[in-house]
Amino acid sequence: MQHLQEHFILGIRLFFRVFLLFVFSIHLSANEKIIALSPSINEIIYALGDGDKIVGNTTFCTYPEDAKAKAKVGGYFSPSLEKIISLQPDMVIMQDSSAKLAKKLKKFDIKTKVVSLTTLEDIKNTITIIGDIVDKKDEANKIVSTINKKLNDLKSIIKDKRILIVIGANSSLEKRIFVVGQNLYLNDIILQSGNKNALNSTRKGQPILNMENIISTNPDIVIVLAPFRKTKNLSIQELINPWLDLPINAAITKSVFILDKEYAGISSHRLIYFLDDFKSYLEIYKKQIKK
Repeated sequence: MQHLQEHFILGIRLFFRVFLLFVFSIHLSANEKIIALSPSINEIIYALGDGDKIVGNTTFCTYPEDAKAKAKVGGYFSPSLEKIISLQPDMVIMQDSSAKLAKKLKKFDIKTKVVSLTTLEDIKNTITIIGDIVDKKDEANKIVSTINKKLNDLKSIIKDKRILIVIGANSSLEKRIFVVGQNLYLNDIILQSGNKNALNSTRKGQPILNMENIISTNPDIVIVLAPFRKTKNLSIQELINPWLDLPINAAITKSVFILDKEYAGISSHRLIYFLDDFKSYLEIYKKQIKK
């Protein structure tokens, strides 16, 4: 009887050892090779400490420095299906604009995950989702907590001011000025700071304004996102001057700010840095209107 009990106990122990080994091996092999089909997704994976799992990304994935050395599968809107397949990824993570590609990849038994990075909640949710995929939940939660804290820090600096966020380096405001519409995360940040988008419209995405449209918005603060300023050989003052010539409140208080950092407009964990910049602009404005 004792002999049978010993065999039973040994059998149970062996079963659990094999089971744990099986589970552990699945965890190690799951999503070891990832292709990131946007700069934001690429940056989030690196921020979670799993950049080594990336075997491919797009030509615009240039941060951090290590990302430049990864195999390139094409541009943001035109990734190469053949190149992706040749890299034999365990998973391809893409934004919802590439949903059609996901269907094609499934035919080749390649796992895909489609995420959205349009709104502020989208960004936080995507960081959490990718954290789950690479088994870095704690790291993802820390990033999201930091974002929430910095959003909270924006409150009560100034209130009910019209803020216009412009996208692109323009030395002239005659035509085709892209601005932030109502459904983007940048608009969410304006609202969470207790202020409002100067573009009082239901237009979404990145609406195009001309000079007359801009004047009609009469922003109190203008923030220009110009990450490619240097490639256009434009100085910061060259970008500010056209705004100071307009009959708008921001020109009177000289509240025109140029953000030419690489992360300007990228919806990744580096949103944290943008929130710091945004806070500093609100504080500068507050001081200027007190003079």
